[in-house]
Amino acid sequence: MSRIDESRDFIPVRIALLTVSDTRQAGDDRSGDVLAARLGEAGHVLAARKILRDERHEIAEQLRAWVADPGIDVVISTGGTGLTGRDVTVEAHRDVYEKEIDAFGTVFTIVSMQKIGTSAVQSRATGGVAGGTYLFALPGSPGACKDAWDEILVKQLDYRHKPCNFVEIMPRLDEHLRRK
Repeated sequence: MSRIDESRDFIPVRIALLTVSDTRQAGDDRSGDVLAARLGEAGHVLAARKILRDERHEIAEQLRAWVADPGIDVVISTGGTGLTGRDVTVEAHRDVYEKEIDAFGTVFTIVSMQKIGTSAVQSRATGGVAGGTYLFALPGSPGACKDAWDEILVKQLDYRHKPCNFVEIMPRLDEHLRRK
């Protein structure tokens, strides 16, 4: 099973948060607040935070801008992962991904099943990599953000986590771009 290797030093990562919503403002962005608090408590750096409407091209444009920013290692979005016509966050993420982390959505569904039962099938949480940056799309509810962070991301974004984690392979994510 997984464990924390205390002989390794913690390496903070720089995380950008994107809330996707047609209705939320900075004052009522509870899901963004949950993620910001948790990543800070874990020792990571909140590198950027923004709220955008459910517009696929705008979401993808913001994701690409953060992928291009050397001061950002990870992008986490919340909202727009459902099944309604305005839910386009997953499509925007996939417009940007070079590689999708297929198991992220599966593991998120397993975690969600334990909390909300079969309603977990309505989420399309996803993860991927682009330009050496991790991108994750989470549902817009504070509970789903807590579950994704507490059960998956806090561990995978901790360099000390064994047997493996996202941080230790981060320097190799863009190696294909450096080949001659």
